[in-house]
Amino acid sequence: MPGCERPLEAHDPQEAGERLADFIHRNPRLMILTGAGVSTGSGIPDYRDGEGSWKRKPPVQHDEFMSSLHARRRYWGRSLIGWPVIRNATPNPSHGYIAELEKRGHSRLLVTQNVDRLHQKAGSSLAMDLHGRADEVICMSCGERSRRDQVHDRCAQLNPGFGDYSVAVAPDGDADLELDFDRFEVADCEHCGGILKPDVVFFGDYVPKQRVYSALDALKDSDGLLVIGSSLMVYSGFRFCRYATEWSRPMVTLNLGRTRADSLVDLKLNASIDATLERALSLL
Repeated sequence: MPGCERPLEAHDPQEAGERLADFIHRNPRLMILTGAGVSTGSGIPDYRDGEGSWKRKPPVQHDEFMSSLHARRRYWGRSLIGWPVIRNATPNPSHGYIAELEKRGHSRLLVTQNVDRLHQKAGSSLAMDLHGRADEVICMSCGERSRRDQVHDRCAQLNPGFGDYSVAVAPDGDADLELDFDRFEVADCEHCGGILKPDVVFFGDYVPKQRVYSALDALKDSDGLLVIGSSLMVYSGFRFCRYATEWSRPMVTLNLGRTRADSLVDLKLNASIDATLERALSLL
């Protein structure tokens, strides 16, 4: 369990990059799985610390969001502060280096657990949003889709002053805002009055099966699995490591801190992500 193991060995990014380049030379067609650690350099906070433990209270659960008006008021109220950070974020060097791996033919598929769309903005075309995308909203009754900015603007108009608070931003468009949300007006679907929800997989919900099957097909067709910036504490990402083991696909993790798959991987690199990727690309 986290906190019981010996301290992790930190790797020099130059050495880590050389070892990663060697792994890619031997396994040139990879499925790449990325997590929150890739986007922290863009100003988007991550969920967990280097031991894999929560840095703050876990985010809203799917069932709670769907069944509780208070939970939806709290979510959309905090979102008025948190969403602009996600919307305005720009790719950092790590996103660019991962896009370059694709351009050089080393990415069979990029599966990201992030919902910020920064991989696509950086030029990754073979990218799958495993947990959905935060920039779109879906009606849970009629299925109508809309841009997140439209819903954001409607909430701001219904609740003047709510977006003026200055608080810390949390992952995935949340914010550390604690106050009475009982008078917050939630924007419902303009077509049917149904519940609006960001088109992301909330905790307690399931990744659509076809999305998982497509990713597993890519893993089976790859030479190996490269995990970048993920602790893999959530099963939706960890499952790919289990299948990689079952299918004898070699694995490497590049992450600052422990991962749930440390006992499964062939190579663990505890090093700076962007510096390691930069060094590896210089050798490919």
